[in-house]
Amino acid sequence: MTTDSSFDVVVIGAGPVGLACALEVQRRGLTAVVIDKGALVNSIIGYPTNMEFFSTPELLEIGDHPFPTAHYKPLREDGIDYYHRVARAENLNLRLYERVTSLEGDLGRYEVVTEKGRISCRYVVVATGFYDVPNYLHVPGEELPHVTHYYKEPYAHSHQDVVVIGAKNSSAKAALQLLRTGARVTMIIRGEEISQSVKYWIRPDLLNRIKEGRIKAYFNTTIERITPETVEVRTPEGPLSVPATYVYALTGYHPDFSFLAALGITCQTDLAQTPTHDAETLETNRAGVYLAGTVCGGLNTSRWFIENGRYHAQVIAAHIAGQPAPALPEVLQPVQLTVEAPVAHS
Repeated sequence: MTTDSSFDVVVIGAGPVGLACALEVQRRGLTAVVIDKGALVNSIIGYPTNMEFFSTPELLEIGDHPFPTAHYKPLREDGIDYYHRVARAENLNLRLYERVTSLEGDLGRYEVVTEKGRISCRYVVVATGFYDVPNYLHVPGEELPHVTHYYKEPYAHSHQDVVVIGAKNSSAKAALQLLRTGARVTMIIRGEEISQSVKYWIRPDLLNRIKEGRIKAYFNTTIERITPETVEVRTPEGPLSVPATYVYALTGYHPDFSFLAALGITCQTDLAQTPTHDAETLETNRAGVYLAGTVCGGLNTSRWFIENGRYHAQVIAAHIAGQPAPALPEVLQPVQLTVEAPVAHS
């Protein structure tokens, strides 16, 4: 397979941070291409319909492009439109629906190998996030067609028995939307409470609906198996069969560690399996290959967001161009959180 194009920088991942990296590189007089196995801002497209970002629009802006919206907190659709407009305004080179398979060569003479060709470059930026790989339950029946790890909208489930697995923001919002669309909702939660990390305007609403009995919730409960009609669980009081015509296993996501390994990027032995990178430059163990955005945190997926991850673009572009790296604003310094291992039920 011959090389079909050449750039100074290849950015893998066409999410907001990946787009920010490409435009910052271009503004320093270098050429860049953004490649993604899916659509432009593919993860946001996968978010629930009319999902509200937890951030205000100015914290989601990239490249100093204003984010106009009528909403105090933008919706998913606002975000998709905004990032598409930025990509067009910056005339970014995009290669979408093209999966990267490996990375050959070394600093200054890399070749990014894809399912469609080879791209030569001097540097590589990996901004692949974590939303594509769910934390699987590893229980019988998880592969059944009525089980999913992604929630879109509630309307198909009116007057149906729906089980929501998990107790964080995604699970809380899904359970409330499903209830208000007429579904009979049961939550299965392996811990003893709804997570304290659930947003302050969502958690009381959910707790009150549980207290009323409109949403059933089983705490300290594990999944044993899923059948076409039920979810079989073990509660503190013993085994229970929960009716379910649909199951949302919203147990979180993690970076694609096998893909990082295919690029030659190693990971640390810490609990978060943090991909190896320099905290100041974001360069990985492979010279000239950088990490940007949420992928930097490994399993600690709450460490980086668009709001602070977008600044990685400036740091990386400056380092590649041999310029002083801008300091991360203090208000956006990442918080080191305790990492919870991926969900496993027995």
